[in-house]
Amino acid sequence: MNADAKSAMKVEMTDAAAKRIAAIVAKEPGKTALRVTVEGGGCSGFSYKFDLTEARNDDDVAVERNGATVLIDDLSLVYMGGSVIDFVDDLMGQSFQIRNPNAVASCGCGTSFSI
Repeated sequence: MNADAKSAMKVEMTDAAAKRIAAIVAKEPGKTALRVTVEGGGCSGFSYKFDLTEARNDDDVAVERNGATVLIDDLSLVYMGGSVIDFVDDLMGQSFQIRNPNAVASCGCGTSFSI
C-alpha cells in the first residue's frame, strides 16, 4: 500500500487511549507499542486483537500521540480506516474501544464487528 492510500485510511487515537497505552508500555520491559489487528471471527464476523510489541513491521502504519504508539498492519488498516481508538473507564469497566465508521454492526463486548 502506498503512502497516499495509507494516509486516506487514517486511524486516530484519543488522549485517554494514548495515556493508557503509554502507562502500560512503561511497565513492560522491551515493549514499545500496542499492536491492533483485525481477525476473522468473533460474534459479529471480525474481531480486534490487542498485543504489546517491541518491533515495527515494514507494512505497519504507526499512529502516535503524546508518546504512545499504536501499530496497525496493512490488512487490518483496510477494515479500520477512519476509526478512532479510545480508552474508556466507566461503570462497565476499563477497556480499549474502537469507533469504526466501517462497521455496520457490533456486539455487546465491543471487540467484534461486521462490515
